[in-house]
Amino acid sequence: MSSCSSAKYQTYEDERQRLQQLASTDLSANVAEFNSYADRPNSDGPFDATNNEAFLQENIPLFSSSNTDINRVYNYRWWMMSKHLRPYADPLDGKDYWVVTEFFGDKPWASLSGAITCPAGHQFYDVRWLRDPKYLQSYAEYFMAGSASRLNQRENGNFLTYMSRPESHHFSSWMVDGVDAYLRIHPNADWMHEMLPHLEHHQAVWDSLFTVKADDAKTQGLYKILDLYDGMEFSLSAVLGLIESKGAYDLYTRDNWKEYYLGWNTTGKAAESSYAKQYPTAYRKGYPDFYLARPSVNSYAYGNLNALSTLHALDKSGGSEAQRKSEVYKQRATALQQQVMDVLWNEEDQFFHTYSAGDNAFGIRDFEARVRESVGYTPWYFNMIPEKEQARYAQAWELFGKAEGFAGAKGMTTAEKQHPYYNEQAYAWNGRGWPFQNSVVYKAFANYLRNYKEEVTEADRQLLYHHISQLTTLHDPVKPNIGEWYIPSDGERIGGEQDYFHSTYPDIVIEDLIGFKAMHEDQFAIEPLVPAEEWDHFYLGKLRYHDHDVDIVWKKDWDEAKSGDQSMLCVWVDNKLVATSENLNSKLTVKLKK
Repeated sequence: MSSCSSAKYQTYEDERQRLQQLASTDLSANVAEFNSYADRPNSDGPFDATNNEAFLQENIPLFSSSNTDINRVYNYRWWMMSKHLRPYADPLDGKDYWVVTEFFGDKPWASLSGAITCPAGHQFYDVRWLRDPKYLQSYAEYFMAGSASRLNQRENGNFLTYMSRPESHHFSSWMVDGVDAYLRIHPNADWMHEMLPHLEHHQAVWDSLFTVKADDAKTQGLYKILDLYDGMEFSLSAVLGLIESKGAYDLYTRDNWKEYYLGWNTTGKAAESSYAKQYPTAYRKGYPDFYLARPSVNSYAYGNLNALSTLHALDKSGGSEAQRKSEVYKQRATALQQQVMDVLWNEEDQFFHTYSAGDNAFGIRDFEARVRESVGYTPWYFNMIPEKEQARYAQAWELFGKAEGFAGAKGMTTAEKQHPYYNEQAYAWNGRGWPFQNSVVYKAFANYLRNYKEEVTEADRQLLYHHISQLTTLHDPVKPNIGEWYIPSDGERIGGEQDYFHSTYPDIVIEDLIGFKAMHEDQFAIEPLVPAEEWDHFYLGKLRYHDHDVDIVWKKDWDEAKSGDQSMLCVWVDNKLVATSENLNSKLTVKLKK
């Protein structure tokens, strides 16, 4: 920390207190407004208009900046999240849990508690910032060790596959990585030690059910999933594979695929086809049983394996066996990393592509779908790119900000716009925007800038900020809402659902934009990617971290009576100013005192 006079210190302290009070006052006013929206779903749990303001004031990191739209959407997302915290008395194991719902009410594709695994990775990354750790800790226990880890998913009209599996594995997720991310904020060695066997079992189920098992296959050992159970019901990579398939999937052609695999109104037609009748186990209600080795699910597995290695290394109670397991999981993560680089990366296209699974019972095997989809950015979310080879893969990001790539007038697309099958109007992932994917790609891009790019330019920071601003606008800051999807070219709001917890936003602000990096060590780093010319100031505070309280203030102009650059980033821990930096975008590491 650079030395500062008592007068300067007092200026910083006064501004911290002012901004903290402003953030708190705005939160109260916003919550009162949001509670007045008569057209919104009722709360799924105990936090509603009678008590949510007090809950949020006590639990969330406060945020304020010179961008009022981001401020409002940040507060809205916490308000929305509070409605999704649900207590669940599990009749199967007799325990009480906190779970986090996605849709309101109980959906037939949910677990018996109402929680759904599809957005759980995103939910872990947002909910981990709550001051009280019991909510996420209990949610992790439910899926990792509770009845959801043992009880098979209900098979009903929405169960469009023939693979029975636990509720905890109904959709792909990266929950083990999410536990690691949580423990970086709320370390708990005893709880971690107790949970590790359950985390290992969780990954072992993925290994057993969702890896390609065909010795002669190019995709042997990679993780596989159906479009639907990767949370992306209809993708172009599946379309291309189905078109190339013969036999059961000879139904799909370049001319007619939209009639059979483009939204839920098309699968009924496939179910009535002669192919579905001739090959009844190749379809479930018209949905093809066609598995894909995707960059998404393989990156999730890499994140989980890395987390298991990290957590075992931290497990002092586990002794030498924990250290042995740490090395085993590290080796497994490295082997998967290399296979993804060798198989899914296409050097000519400069992108990570999807393959059809090499052990598919029906349809083409080991077919590379040469279409760039936003899931191809997922490896960066988990820092999966080998550091020494980062330049080889960097070209993939050239399309992130280009009109022929993933840049829409109103938001990011989920497939490259230059592909002839691009379609943003259908309820599919053929181009239409989904906040689920924004959440993945924005963290991936922030990780690319901070952890791989040799020099981060102002244009880089502006590109990230532009995308986050688009997502903020899509929430409609005047009367905020979050739903399932948006139209990238002309959509102005997110549709499909209301107050829907299928993506992140507070985590995007805290970790990706402000750059608060949590660590297992008793320290943290701050490396903002906020373009210096966009904001006059920001405040992030009352952030509970390793049992300490952290406040961060940056201002461009501390004294309006003085001219010149006065930029200063200030960090307080437990109400003590412990670090300052004159450069907003430099990395500042703060060690905590025990």
